[in-house]
Amino acid sequence: MAVARVLTIAGSDSGGGAGIQADLKTITALGGFGMSVITALTAQNTLGVHGIHEIPTAFIEQQFDAVATDIGVDAAKTGMLSSSEIMEVVAKKIEQYGIKKLVVDPVMVAKGGAMLIREEAKKTLIDRLLPLACVITPNIPEAEELTGMKIVTVDEMQAVAHAIHRMGAANVFLKGGHLPGDALDILYDGSVFHRFVSERIDTKNTHGTGCTTSAAIATGLAQGMDVYKAVGRAKEYITAAIRSALPIGGGHGPTNHMAWVFERR
Repeated sequence: MAVARVLTIAGSDSGGGAGIQADLKTITALGGFGMSVITALTAQNTLGVHGIHEIPTAFIEQQFDAVATDIGVDAAKTGMLSSSEIMEVVAKKIEQYGIKKLVVDPVMVAKGGAMLIREEAKKTLIDRLLPLACVITPNIPEAEELTGMKIVTVDEMQAVAHAIHRMGAANVFLKGGHLPGDALDILYDGSVFHRFVSERIDTKNTHGTGCTTSAAIATGLAQGMDVYKAVGRAKEYITAAIRSALPIGGGHGPTNHMAWVFERR
């Protein structure tokens, strides 16, 4: 069987724990072939984001064309898209190349609190990217930002997932890690709510969990899994990565992208 080709369209994390770096590690660990369209460079470590340099949209297009016209794309994911202009060009390229297996990670705020998206770009995210998404993967703060609704209970998680689905995403995977108790996530496909539960792991080293999860889902889709199975494997993968998270740096350390592989040896 040919290797699954997975494209990540996101920002670079110089600290290696999130963004393009986390995505490529995840795709490789799960048996896919990772490719990238870099939308921004960040000066970043476990303590926070110290600088952001956006890539010109013409060069973002050039990266996309180079990959898509030669290697091809079985599935893609988006991460940090900091401006409306970048979102517009990414949406245009996704449409141009007919990428249907698209995972949208609505990256808005870094673990350390730095804003990774301009205020005006939120509307573009909703208008242009959500309708293209096979799966969108917000955490609770991102889901609240998208909908203006508050989430305190599981019932409210379901209500917000339903609201985001109405915005155009085919499937909504709402991550509930910010709520107390077990780590409960919800997948809504427009008719059924599926719950994924894992133990809560007591660690501060969770840098890059959103990037990693969305990359894992995209890899599963590229490998021919349906959404439910791709999300289920991604949940197992990120749980293992958090369980063996790496105490690197002085802030929020990264997850261990190879843990899932090592556990299956």
